Amino acid sequence: MSTGRHVLDNPALTSLTGPHARFAERRGRVLRYPLDVSPWVGLPDEPGADDWADLAALAGPGAEAPIPGFGGQVPEGWEITFALDGVQLVDDGLAAAPDAEAVRLTRADVPEMLDLVERTRPGPFLPRTIELGTYLGIRRDGALIAMAGERLHPPGWTEISAVCTDPAFRGQGLATRLILAVAHGVHERGETPFLHTAAENTDAIRLYESLGFRLRRTTRFLAARVPQRAGDEQTVGI
Repeated sequence: MSTGRHVLDNPALTSLTGPHARFAERRGRVLRYPLDVSPWVGLPDEPGADDWADLAALAGPGAEAPIPGFGGQVPEGWEITFALDGVQLVDDGLAAAPDAEAVRLTRADVPEMLDLVERTRPGPFLPRTIELGTYLGIRRDGALIAMAGERLHPPGWTEISAVCTDPAFRGQGLATRLILAVAHGVHERGETPFLHTAAENTDAIRLYESLGFRLRRTTRFLAARVPQRAGDEQTVGI
């Protein structure tokens, strides 16, 4: 687990060693979520050769491993498949409030949620992502048109994620309402909301700051492909 740093500096690892420990698949000091829950991997702050070998064994030869917040260098033989500069924002005065139109989504809603995500591309959302926390949605004429929910969960913090609106209903403030409604639930637990977005997404950053988020740090979204020569060690669940 991360030591000497803030829990938000390595949020996947601190989630998987904290409130999300029940999801963790582990080898050595490397942890990940089940692949139908989340793609994120929790890598130690300063991984050594043994950690990279454990990640290779955990993910499997040729697999892609997304490592949020990792700013170091990948070992020789690993291929970087995705790299994007991002920002992390934290609650600094959100006027969080429940929303009368927002409904809690359940597993029965997952097919519609996956369809909405496919059309709007807010970031990874998989068949079991809903198990990570509360997801709220807004429906019109029975159809799911907007949603937002909870993803990473470092101790004392909850990430707001999967914020998306059907293109036909944008400009009505639905995303803002859902962010504030999800944040209300986070506050009710005595925790603090945070979120991530791409550094180039300046419109979203301005919106989040207008709601009461503040920039905490810049970060990096990185994914790397395991070399094909990786070993065949077995995953250990915790």
